[in-house]
Amino acid sequence: MAFGDYPAEYNPKVHGPYDPARYYGKPDTPFGQVKLGELGSWFGRRSKGPSAIAGAFSRAWWRWNHKYVQPKRAGIAPFFQITAAAMTFFYVINYGKLKHHRNYKHH
Repeated sequence: MAFGDYPAEYNPKVHGPYDPARYYGKPDTPFGQVKLGELGSWFGRRSKGPSAIAGAFSRAWWRWNHKYVQPKRAGIAPFFQITAAAMTFFYVINYGKLKHHRNYKHH
């Protein structure tokens, strides 16, 4: 599969129009229905390569985009979510500098 191609599992005659938020591979047990004893084998069946991880991030992005950004009457939620994510990100990357400015009460 080259960059920009459809997934190998996608068949337009079976699946209809392509949806980037959908996984077209072989269906497996959802994570919420996995029993504790089956957790190791469930993780073993996952593909852990870079393209699989990029595909998972891409599907998550498109699911979020379809739910919050692209509806006809989109609200203000995506702006607050992006703001909260940016605040968290910048706090984490600046934590080393911020921890030196703590106020301690010395007795």
